Amino acid sequence: MTGDGEQGVVAQALREAAVHLEAIPDTPRLDAELLMAHALGVSRSDLLLRHMGDPAPAAFDGLVARRRNHEPVAYILGSQEFYGLPLRVTPDVLIPRADSETLVVAALAARPGAGRVLDCGTGSGALLLAVLAQLPDASGIGIDRSEAACAVAASNAQSLGLGARARLVRADWDDAGWAQDLGTFDLIVANPPYVEVDADLAESVRGHEPAGALFAGAEGLDAYRVLVPQLPALLAPGGVALVEIGHTQAGAVSALATAAGLTAVLHHDLGDRPRAVEMRQFA
Repeated sequence: MTGDGEQGVVAQALREAAVHLEAIPDTPRLDAELLMAHALGVSRSDLLLRHMGDPAPAAFDGLVARRRNHEPVAYILGSQEFYGLPLRVTPDVLIPRADSETLVVAALAARPGAGRVLDCGTGSGALLLAVLAQLPDASGIGIDRSEAACAVAASNAQSLGLGARARLVRADWDDAGWAQDLGTFDLIVANPPYVEVDADLAESVRGHEPAGALFAGAEGLDAYRVLVPQLPALLAPGGVALVEIGHTQAGAVSALATAAGLTAVLHHDLGDRPRAVEMRQFA
């Protein structure tokens, strides 16, 4: 992939890779730098400061080819940072997005003294572990219908030193009695599937991230219709639940909350789009 003059040198390989990745939207140069740092086994900042004149590693071309096939960088690297935490990610779990940090901020503000936390649809464990990392006296349960996702979340809990306070359980809120032995919680967080089945998605999302964690019917509301009515029975007195939503779903999810006997307060992300609905029992 390298050309004349600087053949085999990291700087030239990066320039050429960025050109090859221009067909993938967003950040071709950043993607190339992250992949090169991974191939070299160094941080991106260390790459840029100390390794631009080094020989390009043989593994780099293969990583670029995977990205050209629209595979997400996080899956290629095997990790993604979320709320300051390094998380292992695999194609069994959604890649945590920065937008979801809105929910974490809102949850910590809404119930700062939470003792028991439940994460519904935990995936990589991102929401649960971010909350527990900020609440040293709390413990929590993450549920997911995917055994593989539970295994990823459990490995993240262990690597972050949170294994003693985070329990991962395979459970599906579509199944009768799924929560009967879980008890009640001061704080419930959830990032359920909420994408419409015919939504226009980037190939890196539709073609690589788990469909069961993305899609929820024609309107993207199927998961909320099942989960939200079950929240009151899971909330301890004074408890609060927060669910992430798509930016067009605020009205529909708020209506489901009201029908379930819960208040609904919207929280917006940094782009000022509705991102989470906070729910409490009516006083």
